[in-house]
Amino acid sequence: LFQKKNVSVLLSLCVLASWGVILLSARLYWMGNKPPNFSNSDNPAADSPHFLTRTLTFLHLPVANAWLLLCPDRLSFDWSMDAVPLVRSLADWRNLHTVAFYGGFVLLGLFGLQGPTSKAKETNGKPYVANGKSITNGNGCHAPDTNHNTDQGPPKTTLNGSAGPHQCPPRATLPPTQHLVLFSLGMLSLPFIPATNLFFYVGFVIAERVLYIPSMGFCLLVAAGARTLHIRLRTKGCRALLMGLCVGLVLLNGLRTVQRNRDWSNEENLYRSGIGANPAKAWGNLGNVLKNQGKMAEAEKAYRNALHHRGNMADMLYNLGLLLQENERLSEALHYYKLAIGSRPTLASAYLNTGIILMNQGSLEEAKRTFLTCADIPDENLKDPHAHKSSVTSCLYNLGKLLHEQGHQEEALSIYREAVQKMPKQFAPHSLFNMMGEAYMRLSRLEEAGHWYRESLRVKPDHIPAHLTYGKLLSIMEIQASLNEAAERQYERAAGLRPDYPAALMNLGAILHLNGKLPEAEANYLRALQLKPDDVITQSNLRKLWNIMERQGLRVRGGARGAGERPSN
Repeated sequence: LFQKKNVSVLLSLCVLASWGVILLSARLYWMGNKPPNFSNSDNPAADSPHFLTRTLTFLHLPVANAWLLLCPDRLSFDWSMDAVPLVRSLADWRNLHTVAFYGGFVLLGLFGLQGPTSKAKETNGKPYVANGKSITNGNGCHAPDTNHNTDQGPPKTTLNGSAGPHQCPPRATLPPTQHLVLFSLGMLSLPFIPATNLFFYVGFVIAERVLYIPSMGFCLLVAAGARTLHIRLRTKGCRALLMGLCVGLVLLNGLRTVQRNRDWSNEENLYRSGIGANPAKAWGNLGNVLKNQGKMAEAEKAYRNALHHRGNMADMLYNLGLLLQENERLSEALHYYKLAIGSRPTLASAYLNTGIILMNQGSLEEAKRTFLTCADIPDENLKDPHAHKSSVTSCLYNLGKLLHEQGHQEEALSIYREAVQKMPKQFAPHSLFNMMGEAYMRLSRLEEAGHWYRESLRVKPDHIPAHLTYGKLLSIMEIQASLNEAAERQYERAAGLRPDYPAALMNLGAILHLNGKLPEAEANYLRALQLKPDDVITQSNLRKLWNIMERQGLRVRGGARGAGERPSN
């Protein structure tokens, strides 16, 4: 093994093994150093609590895969759920198939481990016997005398007239059948081992894609068997029959390939072809396709057929409810949404649509409870956490909208903030931001309202509701600004008429403060405090003003206080 000629082979194996370790490590790192989570229907045997059921089923699955290679008459795009029933007891007749399969596999392995026979060798499929006698190969030449026997007779003349022994031209020899069988079994079994649930559970029952590489070993094994039969058959008729059977096998598999390619030509054909093997999954997927084609009646029938075969499929219950909701059959839709929630309590999209229907039906308190329940669902151990987060964010948005319409603006804003924190990157937040703007506007917090309206338009510049509400806000702010200017003129007149009146100076400072004229506001506050140093309102307004001026760089923190200012309480 460690000879010089094998160094390059060993080096290649080491490089291959190193890359395998690197790729597996990267895969585990990206998966968070934990195995993926599969639903119960993906691999029912792995979810079975009974050790005997798991063992017998896992032993039987390679048999089912081998049958797909041997006789691919029943193929499917998906083998999950009940496509392969669990082997629950030793009395199941499929155990006989399991014993026969592993028994045959062991016998082939033992045959492959035997050395080549010493009495007969195979050269390009044509036998000759090396016992001192030679068998003509049909080309007018003789095989060499392997026992080095001396021919005592006169020189023999060959067909071309030359005297002396004539050697056949060298032929490229095929490997012994035992070696070929052993190599075929290795190629058949080794790539398949990760799919056997031996080291870890996998997310499928049977997956035809994992048979691509093993199928090469299977083809070699069939070819080795045909080669052995061809050598052992002595009559031309039997050999012709064998060749006919091999050609027929190739033609049949070729025709099956053409037929299967037609099944894969479009989704509808593919799902219809899988109804016999996995009716629940096939009917459900077919319903999605028919719905996308606008065939609502056929889609509804397909969904109901899927639920007839497996009634606890949350996705199918949800899809049927969604179809009924789109057709304005709200009571029926609500029924199926609740069944979907009962089947899978973490299905956030079902909670979302349930709450929306309840809102439309006037059951506002029940809708609130539904949205709140949805918001509390954790996003761990889910197949699609991003879709889950989007549905949870939509639930919070609708809950906030409901509170907003009931006049509970502070509660609505609290819900909206939670939605902003939980929303995923792919969520479109323009409606959420617009509703936050509306809530702030109802609370007369116009600057914050304007901020969220601008955020909504930044995310979606053509969002018409945000344009309308922002326009309304700007008109209010313009009116407010004009009123503030008029108020400022009145307060200035009052302070001019009576400059020693603290209330007039304080009110003038306050309106200047609102109008953004901060230095003038500060001067009037200080004048008011000179006249009335203990005025709490003026002191409070002045502290707020200084905080703003410090943030804007108009005043240094801790600067000299004006005359008459009291220390902060």
